[in-house]
Amino acid sequence: MIYLAGERLHAHQLRTAAFDIRRRGYDTEQVDALLVHAADELDRLRRDLSTATTEAERIRQALRQWQSRHTRCHEGPPPAQNSRWQR
Repeated sequence: MIYLAGERLHAHQLRTAAFDIRRRGYDTEQVDALLVHAADELDRLRRDLSTATTEAERIRQALRQWQSRHTRCHEGPPPAQNSRWQR
């Protein structure tokens, strides 16, 4: 497998990764187990990212609505100041 810069890694790439078999090398069962674990973690992180992105967009929209509703609150003359506090 060759990875290009900027290319995102997906869980299915880990699950289907293949390695050359050599006489002396890594235990294929351990490598497979690690790949499955990494793929599961990648899936979980992508779900968390999707949830966080959706929540951030919901908050941005709520903030825009709040700002639109409260724009009118700052229009008009400023409140009268107490002359006692003026110099």
